[in-house]
Amino acid sequence: MKKFYTELFGWKIEKLGNMEYYGVTTVPMDEKGNLLRPGVNGGLYKKEQPQQQSVNYIYVESADEYSKKIVALGGKIVVSKTEVPGMGWFALAQDPEGNTFGIFETMPM
Repeated sequence: MKKFYTELFGWKIEKLGNMEYYGVTTVPMDEKGNLLRPGVNGGLYKKEQPQQQSVNYIYVESADEYSKKIVALGGKIVVSKTEVPGMGWFALAQDPEGNTFGIFETMPM
């Protein structure tokens, strides 16, 4: 997939850590990871099963606080806050209609 998206959109894609996870840079960032112009950076991972779907992640200040808000608003947490070594923490949630999305809290630098 790296070759496909790099050649299609000109994205910078780098393997992160020991997992099959790749960071995707679509717009430039400063040394703190802040975007220098509007856009969305993200990541890709290899599907473990053919029926797996894409999951969009939203950056949040606190995965713990947003997990509580998700539940309070009628959603549910399907994967509790999990550390991504050297990067931060994520959790997977579902909205009240069952749509899966992720939240991501960056690790302080």
